Amino acid sequence: MIKHRIAQYIEKEQLLTLQDKVLVTLSGGADSVALLRILLSLGYTCEAAHCNFHLRGEESNRDENFVEQLCHKLNVTLHVNSFETQAYACDHKISIEMAARELRYNWFGALAKEHDHTAIAVAHHQDDSVETMLLNLIRGTGINGLLGIHPKNGMIVRPLLCVTRDEIIDYLQHIGQEYVTDSTNLEDEYTRNKIRLKLIPMMQEINPSVKEKLFQTGSHLNEVATVYQYTIEEGKTRVRTEEGVSIQALLSEPSPSALLFEMLLPLGFNSPQIEDIMQSVIAGQSGKQFVSNQGWRVIRDRELLLIYKVGEKEENNTTPPFQLIYEEVEYTPNFSINKDKNIAYFDADKLKEKLTIRKWKQGDTFVPFGMTGKKLVSDFLTDRKFSLLQKENQWVLCCGEKIIWIIGERTDNRFRIENSTRRVMIVKLQ
Repeated sequence: MIKHRIAQYIEKEQLLTLQDKVLVTLSGGADSVALLRILLSLGYTCEAAHCNFHLRGEESNRDENFVEQLCHKLNVTLHVNSFETQAYACDHKISIEMAARELRYNWFGALAKEHDHTAIAVAHHQDDSVETMLLNLIRGTGINGLLGIHPKNGMIVRPLLCVTRDEIIDYLQHIGQEYVTDSTNLEDEYTRNKIRLKLIPMMQEINPSVKEKLFQTGSHLNEVATVYQYTIEEGKTRVRTEEGVSIQALLSEPSPSALLFEMLLPLGFNSPQIEDIMQSVIAGQSGKQFVSNQGWRVIRDRELLLIYKVGEKEENNTTPPFQLIYEEVEYTPNFSINKDKNIAYFDADKLKEKLTIRKWKQGDTFVPFGMTGKKLVSDFLTDRKFSLLQKENQWVLCCGEKIIWIIGERTDNRFRIENSTRRVMIVKLQ
């Protein structure tokens, strides 16, 4: 019987104990109703949570009324929350489906904390897991996307993953329990519904047990994924540096593409983007940039892949992460100059305008110490073999509009100390 199999599955996967206080997510659909009835019959202490997303007019209110009556009949405490889902999706520039997901899981977490629930039970079943596998496969995924839905993720548990949708319906009919049907599940509107209503039936024409086989494949891949993930984490450690990913180290890995895929996919880069990034690594195309849909940027530099959040490097654009200490002294014939690059010396009488600090910008020029002609700061940094990240983080000290010091690198020859110098401005980088 289905109830016995679910009890065995809960024990095998260590999803729940009888001491848990379980929050059951209750939509009113067959799967969530079956989940609540089965957990109660197995002796678990349950409360229910229902979300009204106001997306289906009267159907949304019908579902809320149904779960209220069911919980009253079963003597189960019910928590209900109404959401302005469309407004949330618009404000956050995300899809309706993603908005509903964020809203419900944020609320479930807050509710569990407020009422001391130790687990949140959701009603995903075997069919959902198979659909997720196919959805990920269509969109492009790594090995983790082929595992289907996980039985447990933190407080979230899924006791019904061992049974199919048809088995759930049979169980409810056997015990005479009604449920409501979401009409959108019968529409060919969303991608998942297309997989459920079109793709899987076509696959079943080839192999009637395709859903069972796919679910079994996901289960078999779990152990493979454990070994794979361990190897990936070791690889990440080998290729990461403080500034980014070492290209030489990446190309020395057994499978650079797979390692790069697992590093970048969680940051919102899709498969074609990651392939393009890998191609830029192989082709040596320095300077190419890629931005993910989660706001992460990858820049292909000479020796590194620089990876950072868009805007992260601009946050401190006007506030230098260091201090400059100024000291003016008299110049004497035995004046000693320290060769430390973090100390700069200038003829104080040549500094006739206000001293300021800023980031260098394209078009900036200066006269490098020891030279007579102007040089672009960008060319100077390139000659110094600066990475793109180092270039972005380079500051300059200016006297009026003129750059007098590429801070930590080279001073301007026009402001050097000469035999006629009377006073010296010493600037120390700290």
